[in-house]
Amino acid sequence: MSDSSKTPLLDTVRIPADMRDFSADELKQLADELRLETIDAVSITGGHLGAGLGVVELTVALHHVFEAPADRLIWDVSHQCYPHKILTDRRDRIRTLRQGGGLSGFTRRVESEYDPFGAAHSSTSISAGLGMAVARDLAKKNNNVVCVIGDGSMSAGMAYEAMNNAGSMDTQLVVVLNDNDMSIAPAVGAMSAYLSRLISSKSYRSLRQIAKDMAHKFPKSFEEAARRAEEHARGFVTGGTLFEELGFYYIGPIDGHNIDHLLPVLRNVRDSKQNVPVLVHVVTQKGKGFESDKGEDEKYHAVAKFDVVTGAQVKAKSNAPSYTKVFAQSLVKEAERDEKIVAITAAMPSGTGLDIFGEVFPDRCFDVGIAEQHGVTFAAGLASEGFKPFAAIYSTFLQRGYDQVVHDVAIQSLPVRFAIDRAGLVGADGATHHGSFDVAYLGCLPGFVLMAAADEAELVNMVATAAQIDDRPSAFRYPRGEGVGVDMPAIGVPLEIGKGRVMRQGSTVALLSYGGRLQECLRAAEDLASHGLSATVADARFAKPLDSDLIRRLAREHEVLITIEEGSIGGFAAQVMTDLANAGLLDGGLKFRPMTLPDIFIDHEKPEVQYEIAGLTASNIVAKVLCALGRVSEVSDIRA
Repeated sequence: MSDSSKTPLLDTVRIPADMRDFSADELKQLADELRLETIDAVSITGGHLGAGLGVVELTVALHHVFEAPADRLIWDVSHQCYPHKILTDRRDRIRTLRQGGGLSGFTRRVESEYDPFGAAHSSTSISAGLGMAVARDLAKKNNNVVCVIGDGSMSAGMAYEAMNNAGSMDTQLVVVLNDNDMSIAPAVGAMSAYLSRLISSKSYRSLRQIAKDMAHKFPKSFEEAARRAEEHARGFVTGGTLFEELGFYYIGPIDGHNIDHLLPVLRNVRDSKQNVPVLVHVVTQKGKGFESDKGEDEKYHAVAKFDVVTGAQVKAKSNAPSYTKVFAQSLVKEAERDEKIVAITAAMPSGTGLDIFGEVFPDRCFDVGIAEQHGVTFAAGLASEGFKPFAAIYSTFLQRGYDQVVHDVAIQSLPVRFAIDRAGLVGADGATHHGSFDVAYLGCLPGFVLMAAADEAELVNMVATAAQIDDRPSAFRYPRGEGVGVDMPAIGVPLEIGKGRVMRQGSTVALLSYGGRLQECLRAAEDLASHGLSATVADARFAKPLDSDLIRRLAREHEVLITIEEGSIGGFAAQVMTDLANAGLLDGGLKFRPMTLPDIFIDHEKPEVQYEIAGLTASNIVAKVLCALGRVSEVSDIRA
């Protein structure tokens, strides 16, 4: 824990109930101390800093006014939840954030009763909150349900689907829109705060109800005109007409860093107890209170460990470039030669490297917001007109657009190219961000070309390959982090579709790698030699179409065939086994063993530890071979 002299008031707060009797001035002091504690903790662990700093005062106000955990408080996308965790009996563990065995970087139901819903992908809070509110009503309870949504989450269609549903129901639900990029609100000040207090108050809302009741006595046309006049009058002042049209009672915008503005509005909302959903529009500044970001555009959205004074991040040095950067630079080179190439990202320009592409080709780079469904079909539309779209989307985020991949891309054989970042295990973000399923969920679709880069040079060539595939959809996957340090080609060379490569020739054991475990396979081959076993190592390159000639040759010429992949069951190994079974090559003496990610969700940890847990390291490969050959006694020697 930090020096108590810096956080004397925070030191008295273990759970939110400890701060319920605080005065406004004490809450302001608490917020200042909470900001210091958040900065200090993240400087040690790394993590999502900017979003959390933007909601410090809001977090304090919400926990002061509402009575969690009885009142449900849902954070969306939840990477802004670090201050919330500090106030909810987890301060003593806050410096274990995102570390093995420590706190998750997101809300998590199994971690605390103050986390009623887990989230690490965006725009789920209103749907979940509405479900909780309806459950409350059916159970005849009277607790509050509050959804805090922001940091881009309102750009996703799911949020509006939920609001449209909520607006048509007679249930009490509070949505706090954390507008932290000024994308919706004008400047806020004292007048806005006064109006927000007024229209959230019981007196105003009672007066509004009386006026509505009176309007019922007049002809329908007059009643409708009066209703629209009142809503548009408030919308003109506050900018909330859109939310009113969706059926929400809109309040705001208010200054999310001003405790004096937040408290009366939240109390009014809490005490109104009317069966109508309410949206409170709060304007905040991402990264508030950490000015040493020195002009960073993304306001320290996600950081490594850093120096609290200077803001300088401590990052491990590597001689190899990151896969993300290699992809971006390769795409730029392809686009320089082909003006039909365009790039699409879903609110992750820097995460996918497309900020690099956008600097060179601003008119050919499109950020569609947190809207993967739209992004996929948008790419399909571009492809239908002869352009060559590259949709750069994380493996787990692409799951959100799966129906569009099937219906709008695959069935129509449109040549959309999916650049799938964060393949395999990703480290501190944990199970919600592991790229575990894309090989399985794309491999079952007819006509897809699926590739996986074993190293950064292969990624360069796969970008070039995808650019040349113009008659069907394709995808190539690559890991998070740095490459392996191989020599890089000056420009990508298209690969022969459906053809793998042999990296090392042996005679007894065949190790067939798909993706980023190739180096582990080569190390395993060296270790197997010490056991007197000669190993062939092959890089499949393609999961679809398969290199059947290579796979069947490996099966015929070796006693043991092992497939190794950074994906779930149902992926590359399933494709290989189907091919071998159809050829009758599993009917004889071949000892075939698939190595996939295990059938569990792996928690946040260092990637190297996660791969140990997954059993996908060189020693695990050697053990698998020895077990297949019945040499079990030698396995214990390896693990020792």
